[in-house]
Amino acid sequence: MAKNLLGVDFGTTALKACLFDENGNRLASESAQYKLITKGEFIEFDAEEFFNIFINTVGKITDKFKVDALSVDTQGETLIVLDKDGKPLMNAIIWLDNRAEKQAREMESEFGLEKIYNLTGQTEIPAGYPAPKIKWLKDNAPEIFSKADKFLLLEDYILYRLTGKFNASRSLYSSSLLMNVITGEYIPEILDFVGIKENQLPVLRESGEVVGEYNGIAVVTSALDQIAGITGAGVVKEGIMSETTGTALAVCALTEKFPPYYNGLKVSAYYVKKGLYCLLMWAPTAGACLEWFKGNFCEHLSLKELDEQAEQIPAGAEGLIAVPHLCGTVMPENNPDAKGVFFGVELKHTRAHFARAIMESVAYMIKEYVDYLGVSVNQIRSMGGGARSKLWCNIKGGVLGKKIVTLKENETACLGSAVFAGVGIGVFTDSVSAVEKIVAVKKIYEPEEQGYAKLYAEYKKKEKKILEIF
Repeated sequence: MAKNLLGVDFGTTALKACLFDENGNRLASESAQYKLITKGEFIEFDAEEFFNIFINTVGKITDKFKVDALSVDTQGETLIVLDKDGKPLMNAIIWLDNRAEKQAREMESEFGLEKIYNLTGQTEIPAGYPAPKIKWLKDNAPEIFSKADKFLLLEDYILYRLTGKFNASRSLYSSSLLMNVITGEYIPEILDFVGIKENQLPVLRESGEVVGEYNGIAVVTSALDQIAGITGAGVVKEGIMSETTGTALAVCALTEKFPPYYNGLKVSAYYVKKGLYCLLMWAPTAGACLEWFKGNFCEHLSLKELDEQAEQIPAGAEGLIAVPHLCGTVMPENNPDAKGVFFGVELKHTRAHFARAIMESVAYMIKEYVDYLGVSVNQIRSMGGGARSKLWCNIKGGVLGKKIVTLKENETACLGSAVFAGVGIGVFTDSVSAVEKIVAVKKIYEPEEQGYAKLYAEYKKKEKKILEIF
């Protein structure tokens, strides 16, 4: 009998749940929004409410459909602390919370960035990561720390509430600073440093392992939301990478070779499975630049209408070059003071020129990231709002000289979690064979020669000037 697979994507301020059949057809979907609790520098959320939101949203699907297995991917780094009875001792500390800056710097002083990278795959020690947060609790909230029986991340907590057992996805622990990214096991010296024992953490599992059941539904480990997203896009082996042009930009590539450390290394290596790593680069503004331009200078137009006008403009926007750093840069150079700029503005330039120049600038950022990663790529899976634009996909193909592939399913994280659910109960042998069966391509854009090699070189000159000024 055919199986129905439920994939749940638990993001920072929203939950999405999609039910798929074993051929990848979406049968149902539900979503819920929620608002974080901000207290000065603290950013939290009621841990119990996380589970209530999950149950209420998923229940709208399970009340109407048979579900054979479910898997939930979550935001990374959000910390939940339980007492010996399995009850939260405090609000969940959200990944955006930077209260542990002092402890993060202490970790850096104790271990050094090179050792941290070789152990965890992370190139820096952000205050929002779990290890510094645990140390913060030890230093600043001893009354909570002394009662803490388990330290969990969000997926672990949902799995515990569903099954009564403490299990975790190794993928999610990539950015915890608690797990060795090579071996997939906890790091004793870091546990000692933050002051906890291994039995205070969940058992680490691979993505796609059954860990129990809930109301007759098999409960299966998923992954970090970014890893689930690229899995649902069909990025499960070397040679294929993804780019997501939403408000921000994310570029992900897989490699079987753990990249060696060097001074100034910016790209972290996330655990996918043993011997496979995800390299992730991102920028704070991408689609946000086009939204900003439309909202302030042509708000009467829809994005589709603006897109149609920009399509009439030739490659290079007749000399108009945009540098899209409206919120600074993060990679490969971290410069929060960088600014967005338009170069070469003339009387002939219209809003269509500006729109096209913005689209080209995002494609240039993607090329910069692909070149920086140094991986061999045959095609790029395009996701996010930018994937709906034929023009933008053609521009990306021309700039990158690669096939740009868009997908029929836009909720790729939910589909990725459904893949893991299917692997767990034996519907699929593994994620590679699964995505070959169920990830459906919408359109393939073959790269067209549009003279972008020269235009990209000119863009890089202009961007360099901006980064030198700010």
